[in-house]
Amino acid sequence: MSSLTAWERMEIIRNKNRPTVRDYIPELFKDFFEMHGDRFYGDDHAILGGVGSFKGTPVTVIAEVKGRNLKENQESNFAMPHPEGYRKAMRLAKQAEKFKRPVIFFVDTPGAFCGVAAEERGQGEAIARNLLELSTLKTPIITIVLGEGGSGGALALAVCDELAMLENAVYSVISPRGCASILWKDASREKDAANTLKITAEDMVEFGVAESIIKEPSGGAHNNFEMMAENISDYLEKTIKKLSKESIANLLENRYNKFRKIGEFIE
Repeated sequence: MSSLTAWERMEIIRNKNRPTVRDYIPELFKDFFEMHGDRFYGDDHAILGGVGSFKGTPVTVIAEVKGRNLKENQESNFAMPHPEGYRKAMRLAKQAEKFKRPVIFFVDTPGAFCGVAAEERGQGEAIARNLLELSTLKTPIITIVLGEGGSGGALALAVCDELAMLENAVYSVISPRGCASILWKDASREKDAANTLKITAEDMVEFGVAESIIKEPSGGAHNNFEMMAENISDYLEKTIKKLSKESIANLLENRYNKFRKIGEFIE
C-alpha cells in the first residue's frame, strides 16, 4: 500500500477531478432508478438513493453526493446531508429489507450539516435512528468510503456488515480542521491534525473498523477511472456473494460483534 501521509491523501481526495458517486453509479449498476424524498419534509440532494442491478442482483444504492464544481457542490450542500437525507436513506434501506435486496452505501462527506435549520429538524435524532435501525436491518449491508468519511455524517451510512475504503480515503471522528480548532485553537494546523488522527485506510483496517482496502491507481482514482470502477466492481461482486451465503441470524450477530469490538483496550 501507499506510504503517503494522511494529509497527502486528503489532497488527493480533494482533487476536483476525482470521480464521484455520479460517475460510479452508471458504470457499476444497470437500470438504476433514483428515488426521492423522506416522506416527512422533503428531498435532500446531498444524499441520493435508488434501486438498480449489479451483475444480475437487484440492489439498493444510497450515496452521499460530492460535486466537481461550485454549482454542483451548492446543489448537494457540499455533501453535507440534512436530516431529511438520512431519513430518505433509512426509508430506502427499510424498503431493501422488505424486498431482500443488499444495501450498498457510498460515503463521501466532511460531515453532517450543522446549521440551525438542520438541528431544528432533528439532525441528531435522524443520525441516531439510522445507527439503531441499520444495526438490525435484515439484509446484507456494504459500505464503501470513496473519499472523506467525516464523523456522524459518515457513520449514519456505515453501520454495515463490511466496510471498505478506497486506498486514499480517510475516515475520522472529526475533520482535521475541526480537530485543530478544538485541540490547538488554530484551524491552520489542519495538516498536523490529519497526520496525528490515524485516519487512513490502513489505520482503519488495523483498528478493525474497516475490513478491506480497494486499491487506487497511482496518484489517485482520477488518473484511471476505468481501473478504479473495475476494482470496486470486483470487491462488490466478491462481498455480495459472501454475505448472501450467510443466514440473517449470522449476519446480525456478526454485525453486532463487529461494532462491539471497536475501541477495545487493555489496562
